[in-house]
Amino acid sequence: MIYGDICIEVGYRIDLLVSGAVLVEVKAVPKVVPVHEAQLLSYLKLSSHGVGLLIDFNVVHLKDGIKRLVNNF
Repeated sequence: MIYGDICIEVGYRIDLLVSGAVLVEVKAVPKVVPVHEAQLLSYLKLSSHGVGLLIDFNVVHLKDGIKRLVNNF
């Protein structure tokens, strides 16, 4: 991944990119903590995408495990 003039080779791996516009970070954890949101926001900033979804599959109803994050708004 290229950020400005810097090549970042390790550590940042996007789980899904939907239609070249929406980043999706997938989790299956007992509780989503702020570091998970920070991870997705970092991916959004580094990739210059505007919208991301943090999806936790460790919930009874999937709708309760989806959080939308927006970059720079």
